[in-house]
Amino acid sequence: MSRNSNKPNLTPQFCFNERALRDFLRLSRGTIDDSIVQNLNALITPGQTGFDPTSTAERQVKHPTRRPIDRQSCEKFKESVLFQSWQTRSDVLNYCAGVALDPNDPDLVSREAESAKDRERIIDERLDPYSGRFFPREARTESLANVIRNERGVESIIRSRTWGLVMERCGDDGIHWEEALNRWRADQQSTP
Repeated sequence: MSRNSNKPNLTPQFCFNERALRDFLRLSRGTIDDSIVQNLNALITPGQTGFDPTSTAERQVKHPTRRPIDRQSCEKFKESVLFQSWQTRSDVLNYCAGVALDPNDPDLVSREAESAKDRERIIDERLDPYSGRFFPREARTESLANVIRNERGVESIIRSRTWGLVMERCGDDGIHWEEALNRWRADQQSTP
């Protein structure tokens, strides 16, 4: 069974490095959510029922039904692997969202200096017709906020898909993944 990836050292530099942020999320999603079927199959004890020789007597044209997974194994998997991974990714996204909202953008001074230099520039459109256009650079915090918004959308889709597969194999409690995760968080806070 796969383990979730370790939580990265959360710094503003980590968040502003979009490649590192996306790589962490991709790796974490790949180890748990993208391979959820394999992770769930690993919870089944292979030799519980033993081999049935009659199973090979006829050709199987339809797919065999998936064997249900022991409820206790499912709960342990959800609590120690799945929710832990989701929480780690939520912590990273929440931290980076806070960094994106910080008004003290480290690039602010250099952008303001660049903007002042651009305003002082003499534009001769006869020599360069494109010099009259000024494309201000997007602030790093704005760019980071867009990345976080997109990644949260992806995270929601992935969690819904993963939760659907978990409920299919472990038994449907009728609980939405957000509610289940919030219950797990509450249990984690109440446990010393």
